[in-house]
Amino acid sequence: MIEPLVLPVERYLVPSLPDVWFGAVMFALAMYIVLDGFDFGIGMLYATREDEAERETMLAAFGPVWDANEVWLVAFGTMLLAAFPDVYSRLLADNYLIALGFVLALLFRGVGPELREQHEDERWQRVCDRSFVAGSTLAPLLFGVLAGSWVFDAPALSAPALLTGIGLVAVSAVTGAAFVAAKTAPSLAGDMRDLGVLGTLAYLLGVVVLLSVVVWTDAGGTAETVLSGPGIVIVGLSVVAGLGGVVLALRDRYRAWLASALALPALLSALVALLLYPTIYPATGLTVSDAVVSPLALNLTTVLGFPVLLLVLWYFKFLYGVFSGPIEGEGYGA
Repeated sequence: MIEPLVLPVERYLVPSLPDVWFGAVMFALAMYIVLDGFDFGIGMLYATREDEAERETMLAAFGPVWDANEVWLVAFGTMLLAAFPDVYSRLLADNYLIALGFVLALLFRGVGPELREQHEDERWQRVCDRSFVAGSTLAPLLFGVLAGSWVFDAPALSAPALLTGIGLVAVSAVTGAAFVAAKTAPSLAGDMRDLGVLGTLAYLLGVVVLLSVVVWTDAGGTAETVLSGPGIVIVGLSVVAGLGGVVLALRDRYRAWLASALALPALLSALVALLLYPTIYPATGLTVSDAVVSPLALNLTTVLGFPVLLLVLWYFKFLYGVFSGPIEGEGYGA
């Protein structure tokens, strides 16, 4: 006799499914920090250019992928809500003003370049440029503060949270400089190289200061994790990637520098994941197994959601393949 098919309602498709979803959430966070990070960096570095042609070139560098990169912010929030709704609600409730400020910064960052083209008036364009630069700077700062507050169970104005925000600003500037250098003419690339090298050194110094503060104060009980084997490996790899990127940049190997620069926010995200596991919300002591939704809900979300994630990954591979060439004038070369 054939047994009827019964959906599992009291067990997960695989025992480790909650951990898999934690990894998926952290992966989405990493993709957002890496991809939208260089968008933020280009916005910050935009303020260093006075030549209109150079500004147009910088906007063209990330114009085709800008909106797509923000998909990972939506993916991060959606996946966190779907798998760990208690963490999602507490994170936004406990950091409401920071989250609101972040959204407003994204708004100002987005409308600046769009409205700039609507009028030829110099004063109007100057206001739009300032909106673009301010939003590009404040967004990573506030997002970093929110992440630091979450990871280290610290107030928004505490040293760990503020240093995390400043670190995200610095690493975004590095990736933005590397991205522009890899896609533009040597004259602009040289200026980006110099700014990127300074940003890299500032970021690595900031990481040392942040981790020193965390170890000294044991913020959020994370000192032991920072000093653990995996924590030391991640920090060590960050130093290697940063200093290696400086060497590559000084040798004008800009595409290799870009790969090294993008490794920095990826490693930063890995450190965040390490510090959050298994206590996914340190402020309340919620662990991954405590905060995850019921087996039936997570199983259905897995079956329906993971194919969508794979489709998104394929789309990004296609998108970046199409716009992989250098910028020529106001467009892309082959």
